[in-house]
Amino acid sequence: MGISVNDRSASGGEILLGDEAVALAALHSSIGGSFAYPGTPATELNEYVFSMKKKFPAVYVEWSTNEKTAYEAALGMSYIGKRAIVSMKHVGLNVAADSFINSAITGVNGGLVVVVADDPGMHSSQNEQDTRYYIEFARVPGFEPSNQQEAYDMTVEAFLLSEELRLPVVIRLVTRLAHSRAKVITRGPLRYQPMPKIKDTVKWTLLPSNARIMFNKLLELQPKLLKYSNSTPFQMKSPDNGGSKKGVIVSGIGYNYCMENRDVINTVPVLKINVYPLPETLIKEFSRGLEDILIVEDGYPYIETRIKTIVCNGDLRIRGKLTGDLPASGELNPDIVRKALGGTLKESAFTPPMDTVLNRPPVFCEGCGHRDVFSVLDEIRKELPDLEAFSDIGCYTLSALKTPPSIDSCVCMGASVGMAKGAANGGLKYSVGVIGDSTFLHSGIPTLVKAAGDNTPVTFIILDNSTTGMTGGQELPISGNRFELFLEGLGIPKEHIRVIDPRRIHYDKNLRIIREELEYRGVSVIIARRECIQIIRKTHKKQKAVNL
Repeated sequence: MGISVNDRSASGGEILLGDEAVALAALHSSIGGSFAYPGTPATELNEYVFSMKKKFPAVYVEWSTNEKTAYEAALGMSYIGKRAIVSMKHVGLNVAADSFINSAITGVNGGLVVVVADDPGMHSSQNEQDTRYYIEFARVPGFEPSNQQEAYDMTVEAFLLSEELRLPVVIRLVTRLAHSRAKVITRGPLRYQPMPKIKDTVKWTLLPSNARIMFNKLLELQPKLLKYSNSTPFQMKSPDNGGSKKGVIVSGIGYNYCMENRDVINTVPVLKINVYPLPETLIKEFSRGLEDILIVEDGYPYIETRIKTIVCNGDLRIRGKLTGDLPASGELNPDIVRKALGGTLKESAFTPPMDTVLNRPPVFCEGCGHRDVFSVLDEIRKELPDLEAFSDIGCYTLSALKTPPSIDSCVCMGASVGMAKGAANGGLKYSVGVIGDSTFLHSGIPTLVKAAGDNTPVTFIILDNSTTGMTGGQELPISGNRFELFLEGLGIPKEHIRVIDPRRIHYDKNLRIIREELEYRGVSVIIARRECIQIIRKTHKKQKAVNL
C-alpha cells in the first residue's frame, strides 16, 4: 500500500534534522494539528511546526500541559476526521500510556502518528527505555528510520497506513538521528480530503462490553500488520554474499554504523528491519542456512530477545547485547559495531590525552533566579539539618551538582510533590518539594490537590520563571498570578501562598519567609517568581534589533 521508497517527485533537497524531517512530512501530509510537550530529543519537531506557521496557517500547533493531554488532543482531532501528529520523548510516553494503549483499542479516524524520540546513552534523560516495547504492547504498527530521508518518507507512509488500518502508528527516533542533519528530498504538500466524521458509540466508548468487541477487532488486524511488515520495501535484505554462514540483522540507526564498516560487512548478508511488528517471514527466510547472526540495534535487546522464538533453531548462534558482543547500555557507534563484526579498529589520526580535556559540568546561568532560591535553602539547612529537599526535572536539577548538593532527589516529572508529601506523612518535620512552573503544571498538581485537602504539613516551592526553560523557552499554558488564584481555589490559606522575588537583594526577606512556612504545620506554597534570564536576554536582543 501507500508509497514506494523510490517514488519521490523531487522538489529539491532540504537540510533537516531528523525531528524536522518528520515535522515537514507531517505538514506535507496535510495535518490538522501538532501537539507536544517539550522534551529532548523530541522538542525540535514541534518547534519546526511553529516555525512554519506562516506557510501552513491552517495547522493548529500547541505546547500541551503534558504528554497525556497532548495525546488526547491529537486523538480528538483524529476523531473528527483530521490528521494529527503528537510528539514526545520516550519517558513522555509513560505519561501518555493510558491514552495511547486505549486508542489502539478504539482505533482512530483521521490519521494519527505518534513520534517518540528515545535517548540511548541518557544524554538528557533518567533512563534508556525502548519504545519498541510499547509498540508491541499496544499491538500497533511502528516505523524506525535509519536516516533523515527515511524519517520523512516513513512519516508520509505512516499517515496512509494509519487511515487504512484505523490505528495510531508510531515512529521511533533516537537522539543521534533526531539531532543530526542530512539532505532530504521532499514531495511538497499532498492533496488530502479529511476522513468523514462517523458516529460510532461502540468504537469510541470503552465500556467493558464495547472494549471486548474492539479488542477482538484489534486482534483480528494483527495478521494484516504482519503481512505489511513482511512486504513493505522499507525492510531491506541484501543479496547472499558467497554462501556466508554469518549474518547481521540491524534496525534503525544501527544500519548506518554497519554501513560505515563496509569493508567488514560486505562479506555477510544483512537484513535491515525498519517496520514493526517484526517481519517473521523475512527473518525465517534470512536465517535459513546461517549459523551465526549478530543483532545490531540501538536501545534494548528487543529483536535479540524475540528472534529465537521466531526461527526456532537451537543450533543458530544469536549474538548482541545479551551475549556481551555489544554493550548493554549507551549508544552504539561505528567502532563498537566494527568490533562486534570481527573487524580490527582503525587507528585515529589524533587522540588527545584525556588529562588535557577538563570536565566542565553544566552550571546555572548567571543571573538565574533558581540560584538564589537554593542559596537560601542551603543557609536554612545549616539550622535544620533534618530538612529534605525533594526536587524535580528542570534546569534547577543542576543544584544536585553543587558541593554539597542543594537537593536530595530527582526521580521523574512531578515526583518532588509526591515524595515531599509522602515524607511529611511519614513524620518528616521539614519536608520541601521544589518544582518548576512547567513541571508543576505537567504533573505536580494531582498530589498537591490531595495535600491541600489533607492540609499536609509540607512546603512546596514553585520556581516560576514564566517558561519551560530547560528545553529552550516554550510558553506555559498559564502564568503570572493565575498560579495564586489556582492555589487559593484548592483551599490553601491565602496567607500561606507566598510570592518571593529570588534576587540577592531580597536574600534576608526570602530567608525569613521560607523559615516561617517551614514552621507552619499545614500545606504552604512559596512561588519564587523571576523571569528566565535567557528569555530576558532574547527579548532585549529583539528589542535592540527593532530599534536599530
